[in-house]
Amino acid sequence: MEQTAKQNSTDKPKRAQSGHWKDTFLSWMRLTQGPIVRVYRGFGSQTHQVVQGHVFARGPMPRRSYSPNVWTNTLALLRLFMVKPMPGVTVRLAGTDQVTTTDADGFFRFDYPVERAPEYGWNPVAVELVADQTPHAAVLATGRGRVLIPHPTQYGFISDIDDTFLISHSATIWKRLQVLLTENAQSRDPFEGVVNHYQFLANVCSGEERPNPFFYVSSSEWNLYDYILTFSEEHQLPEGVYLLGQLKQLSQLWKTGQGKHFTKLDRIARILTAFPDQQFVLLGDDTQADPTIYRDVVKHYPGQIRAVYLRQVHTPHHGRTQAIVDEIQAAGVPCCYFKHSSDALSHSKDELTK
Repeated sequence: MEQTAKQNSTDKPKRAQSGHWKDTFLSWMRLTQGPIVRVYRGFGSQTHQVVQGHVFARGPMPRRSYSPNVWTNTLALLRLFMVKPMPGVTVRLAGTDQVTTTDADGFFRFDYPVERAPEYGWNPVAVELVADQTPHAAVLATGRGRVLIPHPTQYGFISDIDDTFLISHSATIWKRLQVLLTENAQSRDPFEGVVNHYQFLANVCSGEERPNPFFYVSSSEWNLYDYILTFSEEHQLPEGVYLLGQLKQLSQLWKTGQGKHFTKLDRIARILTAFPDQQFVLLGDDTQADPTIYRDVVKHYPGQIRAVYLRQVHTPHHGRTQAIVDEIQAAGVPCCYFKHSSDALSHSKDELTK
C-alpha cells in the first residue's frame, strides 16, 4: 500500500508536466481544444435542405495573417491536418427535432424536409452538440453556418476545384504537396481568365440579383475547407456551396486530394437529385477522374446536363480524354475541351445564351 501511494504521488507531477507541455505545444501550433462544431455551407430547396459539418475535440484556430515565409505556410498547412474528430456524439439542428450522430471521423449530415418554405438566397443555420438525444439535453457547443436556397434560374453549375480553377498540379502528388506546404491561400494563383469565365456563368441568363447557384465538388479533403474558401473569396469567384472529400489525419497528408472518386460522383448525384428540374453545367479538368465521372453523370441524368467543360492540363491524358469528350457529345451534350479559359468563355457565350 505504502509503495503504491509513493508511486501515485510521483506520477501526478509527471502527468501534470505532460499536460503542461501538451498545452504549450497546442498553443504554439494555434490549435484549440474543443468541443468545436464546424458547420459548412449547406443547400436546399423550398421543400428540402442539407446541412453538414464536423465535430472536433481539437481544431485549428483561424489564420490571422498571410506571409510568404515558407516555414509559416508549412506550419499553417500542417495545423489543418492535426484535427481530432469526435465520433459517435449527438448533434441537433437548432430549433428543430432533427438529431443525428457523428460518424467515425466526426462528420454529420442532416438531410431533411422543411415544414415552411425558406427565403431564396442564403439562410442562417445552427447546429448544437448535445449531451444526449432527449428533447431538453444540455447544449455543449454550437456551430453556425448558412444554407443556400437557389433562386429559380436557367442553370446551376457544378465545378471541380484543383486544376479546374486553382492551379494545383494534381497529376503529380509531390508537386501538389510542395505547393500546399510552401504557398498559402492568398499566394496561390487561379488559371488566367478563369475568374472572368466563372463570373459570366454566375449571371448568365439570370443577373446579379438572382445569381445562378454554384457547387464546388472536389476530392480535396474537408481539412482544406477554409483554405479553399479563402482562395475563392480572395479571387472573387462566385459564392457557392463546397462539397469536399473525407477528412484526413496528419499521417495521411501525402494522400491529399487522392480521395475515392466514386464518392465525388455520389456528391454530384446528391445535388442533381435535390434539383431535378434544374439544368446543370459541369466544369472539370483532365488530371484525374473528372472526364469519366462527367461521362457517367451525362449517362445517368439524361436531359439534366446542359454542357460540360474540361480543362486541358495533363498532356499524357489528352488522347483518352478526347475519346470521352466524343462520347459526351454523341450523347447530345455540348462539351468544350479547352486549353485557355478565354476559349471556354467564348463557348459559353455562344452555347448558354441560346
